[in-house]
Amino acid sequence: MKVPPLDLKAQFEGIREDVQQRVEEVFQSQGFILGPLAQELETQIAALCEVKHGIGVASGSDALLLSLMALGIGEGDAVITTPFSFFSTVSAITRLGAEAIFVDIDPVTCNLNPDLLNNITQPNVRAILPVHLYGQLANMEDINRWAWERDIDVVEDAAQAIGASRNGRPAGNWGTLSAFSFYPTKNLGGAGDGGMIVTDDDDLAEKLRSLRDHGARQRYYHDEVGINSRLDALQAAVLLSKLPHLESWNQKRREIADQYREALQDLPIELPVEEEGNHHIYHQFVIRTDRRDELKAFLDEKGIFSAIFYPVPLHLQNCFEFLGYHEGDLLEAEKAVKEVLALPIFPELGEERFGMVVDAVREFFLESRS
Repeated sequence: MKVPPLDLKAQFEGIREDVQQRVEEVFQSQGFILGPLAQELETQIAALCEVKHGIGVASGSDALLLSLMALGIGEGDAVITTPFSFFSTVSAITRLGAEAIFVDIDPVTCNLNPDLLNNITQPNVRAILPVHLYGQLANMEDINRWAWERDIDVVEDAAQAIGASRNGRPAGNWGTLSAFSFYPTKNLGGAGDGGMIVTDDDDLAEKLRSLRDHGARQRYYHDEVGINSRLDALQAAVLLSKLPHLESWNQKRREIADQYREALQDLPIELPVEEEGNHHIYHQFVIRTDRRDELKAFLDEKGIFSAIFYPVPLHLQNCFEFLGYHEGDLLEAEKAVKEVLALPIFPELGEERFGMVVDAVREFFLESRS
């Protein structure tokens, strides 16, 4: 038996009838772009985040890009973000001609470290884009306080954190705008790409609905240059079938994370730390060890999935060389990329496959002691 990164086939079996019924509704209507199901999903995601508006888009990457477009970010502007995230966090900034300013991470959570924000002195900063990495919210109290004192907008990259919260306040509720991804591997994943922007701002919501549809509020009448990024009705149908299960699926991930901690606590590895007040939903369960590459090779041999999220920090990516960062500039992120390893965590993991992962990790470290 192998241990995969996910078992979406098992997940589908539990919701097959509802998914098929909703998909059939879409084909019966022949309305494939936006429409009533997309609107229903927008309403439900907005309610989950305790905000007024949800705007369905074609991907999580577009959700970030459109959020910055709606704020008018462009050439001459700067946006603060983390170097330790997926590529689209920064590509959304640079595609608009803005400058990405990196702030190093907290070594415990791997989220942006707000204690370092006072080092930023550039006068052209228009927004800050924190990432809720692996399913745990960044320190949004301190980030928001810093931003509000300077009249800077906050855009949450909540792609990995749907259903997570901090001190009772959900992901998606902290920013001027917040971006979610429905990529199939996410805790709430579709059958393809999809994304959502949520906000309490009426004007921004109206602007985003225009920007996602070529900048048109009325067909063929374009007030601005937007993009084509509308949520498919088929994706909305699948996501509406999954959404009622999200809380229980996230809770199962939390239980598995606790079991990992119990089983691996005596080994020479750093286990994920859930900050006080955070409700972590464990999109990934990421350990740290200076023997990461050896451990990964050992797990690969045994057919056990593990992954490195992320192997190269964004400030050292070749395509962002023009930003002027060099090795040694952001030491915590540069250290993390050499040590992090994600172990399998998904609701359908089961006792047998969980046991295989634990046994293999323990075997690797205990054999090396002898």
